[in-house]
Amino acid sequence: MKNIISKIKWVVLTTTALFLTTSCSSVLDEQPRTGFDPSFFSTKQGVEGGVTSLYAHLRYIYGQAYYYNSCLTGTDEYTYGQSADGNFKDADLSGAGTLDATSSRSDALWGTAFPNINTASGIIENAESAGVGSDLVAEARFFRAFDYFLLVQTFGGVPLDLGAGELKFNTSTSRTSVRNTVPEVYTKGIFPDLKQAITDLPETGRVTGGVTKTVARLYLSKAYLTYAWWLENPNNIPTYPETARTDPDGHDAAWYFQQAYDIATEAIANPGPFGLQKSFYLVNQAENDRNNEILLYADHTEDSELYNGGSLTYGSGGAPDNFAGWMVGWNYETMRSYTDNAQKNAVKPIWREASQALGRPWTRMAPPVDVFLKTFADKTNDSRCDGTFNIAYRANWGKGGKTWDKVYNANNLVVKDGEVILTFLNEDNPNVKYSDAGNGVGNIGAATIDGRADYVINPSAISRVKFPSLWKLGPYRTDNNGGLGQPNAGSTRPFPVAKFSELYFIAAEAAVKGATTTAGKTARDLINVIRGRAGVWSWDNAANSPKVQDNSEAMKSTTPATIDIKYILAERSREYFGEGYRWFDLVRTQTWANIAGEYRICGSGWNDHELKTYTRQILPTHYLRPIPQGQLDGMEMTEAEKDAYQNPGY
Repeated sequence: MKNIISKIKWVVLTTTALFLTTSCSSVLDEQPRTGFDPSFFSTKQGVEGGVTSLYAHLRYIYGQAYYYNSCLTGTDEYTYGQSADGNFKDADLSGAGTLDATSSRSDALWGTAFPNINTASGIIENAESAGVGSDLVAEARFFRAFDYFLLVQTFGGVPLDLGAGELKFNTSTSRTSVRNTVPEVYTKGIFPDLKQAITDLPETGRVTGGVTKTVARLYLSKAYLTYAWWLENPNNIPTYPETARTDPDGHDAAWYFQQAYDIATEAIANPGPFGLQKSFYLVNQAENDRNNEILLYADHTEDSELYNGGSLTYGSGGAPDNFAGWMVGWNYETMRSYTDNAQKNAVKPIWREASQALGRPWTRMAPPVDVFLKTFADKTNDSRCDGTFNIAYRANWGKGGKTWDKVYNANNLVVKDGEVILTFLNEDNPNVKYSDAGNGVGNIGAATIDGRADYVINPSAISRVKFPSLWKLGPYRTDNNGGLGQPNAGSTRPFPVAKFSELYFIAAEAAVKGATTTAGKTARDLINVIRGRAGVWSWDNAANSPKVQDNSEAMKSTTPATIDIKYILAERSREYFGEGYRWFDLVRTQTWANIAGEYRICGSGWNDHELKTYTRQILPTHYLRPIPQGQLDGMEMTEAEKDAYQNPGY
């Protein structure tokens, strides 16, 4: 479905306010509220409630699947899947649709960020009179900068004045707006707030999941890095509103790259309670959620629908549900095996389950073939492909209440409950055999290999209808009670927003761009910390068994002597694949058209094994998303003024 957002007024937040408990210092106690006004922020309880709402707003951005689509579809990580509608086809820029101000789902960011910014400003202005300490104000400053940073990367220059003056809390119903320039947003809004937040935030969060000095340092270093690229503008990408690529404070790009490096390495040296997990698998293992590598997350829970922000039994397909993982799952339930060796009685061997390997499939987004042939080429030493995707689909009919003792699968061989029905192969096998009858082998156009009981799919046969699902974002419940659980509900896992590991990438990228490095922290040193960890295996998802293996030295020895931006971007994709980083990474480095201008994938039919190349028309104007049509429609401005407000090309 295409969505046009409702008219946005520069007014106070009208969503769910969440109150902080005074009796417990480790959790956020959420209670509904319909809106904020100045008197609300005049009390300590009001300020605390406003601060808690800043955390809640993350659910309307992270895990919101249509916004998730806007961060990934059209990059080298994802294209549109077989069941995609216009939201996904338009974002792909490959001719299947047209991205415009009504179809761009970056509207989810615009419509969420500005009310949150206004709430943060209300807290900042009223905290002193309410008798609230600088730590709570620092949290508000962090989130105001956080939202402005997302907005400026996505849309270019955006308004600092919501109707009451720059960075002022607004209660008017003003329906006019003036966009500030990119340098103004960074130097007036983002940098000052983050620097003050670093000073005033604690090393350990005030509450579980609360913001800290470390997460503020990560965002300041990343903002410096992004602004440095903007100043340098190596590929002459246009900005809007039009302005000179000069810094109001008189610094050049090199200065900002150095600042990014210095702050990122300072955070690495002073991690507080944060650090790297021992293996990549552990970072994303559902049972290990909220581990010390996750600096910030949009939280959910299976214990309460109120605190979860959505139903625990059936997902709505809208925020604040965490339903992003549905988009990147294919319809594995289509597979068929047989209860008889004559293959007369076809049955469903895999049932939809609330487990990290399965979940609710929507087939809206599909990874191109070269994700598996190039990005994740090394599947032997590097654990990250195995720790990112589900490539082995296992029978679970017992959980679905079926009592078969076995089924007949590929080559009419027996598979028992819990064993593998289908495998996406690590590399192309020339001995695979297809059948074009009906929907082909396994009812999904899979293949067989002599002697194997599982259906198989070569990497080059990955298509818009069948592909490895994203294990790292799969659902997890502790209340399945041995059954299938609630696979149609939104995920009750927290959606990761920021990770400690990114500090290494930020510092390495700044070093590649010329920052002076310190001993032991060259670009190669920093990347090798990440690559070394990627070589440590603690579990084998494909085999569903422990795997204690340390390939860290092999990983580090193959790192190039000289690191370049292309290599850093490839490593970032291996580390953060499918988490929503990719569009921002390619836009920041101005490499989007070069890296993602073409992709290869098979078609949308089950028996479609023909690999085709698709070309995207990524124009310089696409490096900014359009201002949402709903915003333009809601403003009291002339059509000429609205045209001037919109980004060029839309």
